Amino acid sequence: MHALRLLIDTDPGVDDALAILMAHHVAEVAGLTIAAGNVGLGHTVANALKLVELIGADTPVYPGCATPLVLPAADAAFVHGEDGFGDAGLTPSSRRAADEHAVMALLRLSREFPGQLTLVALGPLTNLALALRIDPELPSRFARLVIMGGAVNGRGNTHRVPAEFNIGFDPEAAHIVFSNWPKFDLVDWEATVRHGLDYAEFARWLQADSPRARFYDAISRRTCDWARQQGRARLFSADALAMAVALEPDIVSEARECHVGIELDGALTRGATVVDWEGRLQQPANARIILGVDQARFEARIKAALAAA
Repeated sequence: MHALRLLIDTDPGVDDALAILMAHHVAEVAGLTIAAGNVGLGHTVANALKLVELIGADTPVYPGCATPLVLPAADAAFVHGEDGFGDAGLTPSSRRAADEHAVMALLRLSREFPGQLTLVALGPLTNLALALRIDPELPSRFARLVIMGGAVNGRGNTHRVPAEFNIGFDPEAAHIVFSNWPKFDLVDWEATVRHGLDYAEFARWLQADSPRARFYDAISRRTCDWARQQGRARLFSADALAMAVALEPDIVSEARECHVGIELDGALTRGATVVDWEGRLQQPANARIILGVDQARFEARIKAALAAA
């Protein structure tokens, strides 16, 4: 049996880092295609290179889009630190990014491994949207797409109340992907909130005697402190949850297939994911919305990736 083969589009990012550690623990990773999002592209590329160096993997890192498609957007440095990795003062990686642009890498790898790749989108969908504009047949060459994004009941995590960060950062890109990808798994912010992690338990995992645990402890301290200051009862790791769904499809305990669209206008609503729960639009379902997963198996995935199991 062949190992699961992934292509990860990402904007590392503290929770992206955990997801990437999870992926490399059990799967073959054909590449990391990088976008701006949590922080600027220079930082997200540097962070991806640092991760693959830590893991000791040969995974290529492809720099992608430095801005959203249409309008500028604020990053999330106030959560992840100015460098995206908690301003932990890490030594930069000696690795170099690939010369090929992320969008071209997405297209090429889909042709090299037709029907074999699971695409896991952990950041804004800018790279993927441009790839779709260049080649509308792209979805037919991927086995599966898992997107971390959205807030399906309008309880987002940005200043635009119903919008989740990844979709809100580049709503036009999300609109292109949601409108042109026939079927994908959607792991949204509200599922993330339902599957939070106990702070004390997570801290125990980070005490494991492993380079991965020590690394993640260093980069996540600021984010954990910020989450506590916000009054969050548990630690949320959206990208880790999406990666668990990508790695272990039968971890899903509840899901609904619906049509989901993206709101592009409105001072309060731009970037919202609009779910046609009742089928009123008579549009085919494009999203399998993940409503629940096996929490114990999710946590076991994280522990194993940190070598804390």
